[in-house]
Amino acid sequence: MANAKITIADLYEARKNRKRIVAVSCYDHTTALLLAKTDIQMLLVGDSAAQIMLGFESTLPVKMDYMVEITAGVRRAIPGKFLVADMPFLTYQTGISDAIKNAGRFVTEAGADMVKIEASNPYLDVIKAISDAGIAVMAHIGIRPQNISKTGKYRAEATEAQLAYELIKLAEQMTYAGASMLLLEGVACEVAEIITAQSPVPTISCGSGVHCDGQILIAPDILGLLTGQSPKFSKRYADLASQTVSAFNDYFDETTSGKFPDDAHSYHAKSGELEKLKKMLER
Repeated sequence: MANAKITIADLYEARKNRKRIVAVSCYDHTTALLLAKTDIQMLLVGDSAAQIMLGFESTLPVKMDYMVEITAGVRRAIPGKFLVADMPFLTYQTGISDAIKNAGRFVTEAGADMVKIEASNPYLDVIKAISDAGIAVMAHIGIRPQNISKTGKYRAEATEAQLAYELIKLAEQMTYAGASMLLLEGVACEVAEIITAQSPVPTISCGSGVHCDGQILIAPDILGLLTGQSPKFSKRYADLASQTVSAFNDYFDETTSGKFPDDAHSYHAKSGELEKLKKMLER
């Protein structure tokens, strides 16, 4: 692995050379430390932290201050990786000034290389304004979880011709407005292929098939840490949930039986000091 910091230019070069961009959504310093030991190029601190880390039913309740703090924690673990920060609900919808200010916080306070915005036509001016301010933007199109109060549920996007046409045009508008990267979530893979072929910027698939320039999954899904039903596009590469439960139970058993902590896991007074202490206590 190269020690040099991965930049957006490196990701564009990877796309040019038909090398896949591999990304992971990560929410904590400890997991990021492990990702730092891999060849994965890009990490996203997603607003899905609201569900994964805080237990909310949707992404909507997560706050900007929280996202900045956990993004900074991830950055401290991965100084050499490309880092994207997710703009939470109502941090850019309330106006261009708010959008630039909040995007800037991710860069200056958390060390993010790029911010992600769940994008639709009304936010083209936001994309442009943040990009014009010198901050790289990933436009998130397709399934947009922050829109859940309007849609009621998540479903695959662009599976019909008219909707596919509209999404292709939206992707064009996003890059024209200044988006430096596109994230396609839950988009029909055939449509994602068309968007990728036409796009001047890298595309990242989140459940949008194999034809994008890169792929992203959330770390807990990759590790098999989540016990509930995962999205269709998610794949587990380990089953750490059962191993974790087993480890906790082993800890409980050893503690209640007196096996833990043993001598090897305890601190001891220096040689001769215990005798001195006893004499002090006898006075």
